[in-house]
Amino acid sequence: MYVEVVPNRNSPPAVLLREGWREGGKIRKRTVANLSKWPKHRIEMLRRLLRDEPLMGPDDVFSIERSLPHGHVAAILGTIGRIGLDKIIAAKRSRQRDLVVAMIAQRLIAPRSKLETVRLWQTTTLGQELNVLDADEDDLYGAMDWLLTRQDRIEQKLAGRHLKQGGLVLYDVSSSYFEGRSCPLAQFGYNRDGKKGKPIVVYGMMADSDGRPVAMEVYPGSTGDPTTVPDQVEKLRERFGLEHIVLVGDRGMLTETQVGHLREHPGLGWISALRSTAIRTLVESGQLQLSLFDEHNLAEITSPDFPEERLVTCYNPLLAEERRRKREELLTATEQLLEGIVREVSRRTNTPLGKVEIAEKVGKKKNKYKVGKHFDVTIEDGYFCFSRREDQIRREADLDGIYVIRTSEPAERLSAQEAVRNYKNLTLVESAFRCLKGVDLRIRPINHYRERRVRAHIFLCMLAYYVEWHMRKAMAPLLFQDEQLDELRHTRDPVARTTASDSAKRKKIRSTDTSDAPPTQSFGSLMANLATLCRNQCRLWAEPNAPAVDRLTTPSPLQTKAMQLLGLNCSQ
Repeated sequence: MYVEVVPNRNSPPAVLLREGWREGGKIRKRTVANLSKWPKHRIEMLRRLLRDEPLMGPDDVFSIERSLPHGHVAAILGTIGRIGLDKIIAAKRSRQRDLVVAMIAQRLIAPRSKLETVRLWQTTTLGQELNVLDADEDDLYGAMDWLLTRQDRIEQKLAGRHLKQGGLVLYDVSSSYFEGRSCPLAQFGYNRDGKKGKPIVVYGMMADSDGRPVAMEVYPGSTGDPTTVPDQVEKLRERFGLEHIVLVGDRGMLTETQVGHLREHPGLGWISALRSTAIRTLVESGQLQLSLFDEHNLAEITSPDFPEERLVTCYNPLLAEERRRKREELLTATEQLLEGIVREVSRRTNTPLGKVEIAEKVGKKKNKYKVGKHFDVTIEDGYFCFSRREDQIRREADLDGIYVIRTSEPAERLSAQEAVRNYKNLTLVESAFRCLKGVDLRIRPINHYRERRVRAHIFLCMLAYYVEWHMRKAMAPLLFQDEQLDELRHTRDPVARTTASDSAKRKKIRSTDTSDAPPTQSFGSLMANLATLCRNQCRLWAEPNAPAVDRLTTPSPLQTKAMQLLGLNCSQ
């Protein structure tokens, strides 16, 4: 039997319950009942019953009024709660704390301006979770001011959790360009972003030995990197109460002047590296002999020029080859620029170029690739020629692949191999800066024009990276990163070329570590995938005045795995 609708020309259609069968080669049917006066929902239920379909479909039970991305919000807020960052910001929950936590989470989801941030809170469950849907941009600025007043306490709590007496602290400096000139911090200086004509803001990050951020300090754009070190020493000793700690900084940071300042504090040690000029002096004086590297790539020496310090000399042949290749390419590129000037001078026979004009052209081209020191030039009226300084190039090439780590720590506390490893851990801070400046957190461009807002903005970005650091560590099996890297750092040759572990190679080749594992993701793609786990606001058809009910979409295997690695439940 089946339900058939029979149209009538001038009347409503007839709804008939009919039975059909075959008789010979023809189809016969008869009407069992007239259902024209039945309600539509009863006719539909009978139709489904005759077709052996469910009597009620999802659309008959409830309607989905709104669907909001939720998975990435749950992952971030769950991580913040698991690592206790919200309690570090403020022990008791408050409106200001919720706004700060929401801004931290938003930087990981989609970093935007404060005006756009409050609007984006309407498009995910973030505003609902923290009850900040009614906030506007002025509320966010007020929360930033509140956060800045608590920065010292937050950093002290982070230092108490991650730094210890006799441990290591990594320190490095970066900068970001600034839009506008009204902020006193925005000044011209060494622009690492390559934005010509833009003022910058300098900031220094302090991290533990694993690269976990602990403190951030902001300086005017004209501040030199070494001049920021005394502030960090004071912060370590006075604010964090660390009498003995080893500061790790690069060769441009811990200059001789700053090392002299560190010597004034007996409990404060350092690990850094020598500049090329200092290495050349050691070689020419015979204190560093290249024969040391005939059998080993690492050797320890001492020098009266560096009293109470240990010098760990290293030689990496791959690094040497790379430097030779790059130098030759830069020399060749510079020669092409200078040859262009030679041809131009030779063509100008009727009105020859003067000596001053030629010198101006050479000055613009000679040091474009920073190898002008390796060329001799001869400039006269209407004449120009150049040649390489082969002896100087050869002398520089002799030191290719050689670097020297300097440390004040005695051998019983720090081996030569560990000194090299700890210095190379500065790459962890560089990775943090890449996340801050890249697509993850977008610390730049800085648009705030008040000094306190700039400081709060940069500190907020540091806290966001603190959350990202923990998320990356927890979800490492799903990400394109070497899960064994932390272990390998303490066991492999600190000088030899770094090689990926077998699991990392499998991830790159097959996009997964094992055959049954979900496809390997970048951090951004994994967050985008989690965002497809939505919270649906549903309402029952039968009770239109009843409150709406929230239901989550069914998580995929990848989403379930990610939440499990974070120690969270997909159903929340």
